[in-house]
Amino acid sequence: MNKDRRERLTKLVLQKLEDARGDLQAILEEEQDAYDNLPESFQNGEKGIVMQEGIDDMATVIDEIDGAVISVEDIVNK
Repeated sequence: MNKDRRERLTKLVLQKLEDARGDLQAILEEEQDAYDNLPESFQNGEKGIVMQEGIDDMATVIDEIDGAVISVEDIVNK
């Protein structure tokens, strides 16, 4: 890959992935705070379970974005 395409890939893909990761992390933290502030009875109820599943799913997506960033960095650094 030539220098120009590497630079474009870095600017376009990596920046967007990192921006998306940051936004998703902020939402995850807000949702975790909301869950943590629920009474225990609600945390163990349907609403709390759904919230926790969403938190877990967002954490998984963040991990996948991290993997994608590493993959793109590997391409750029070849």
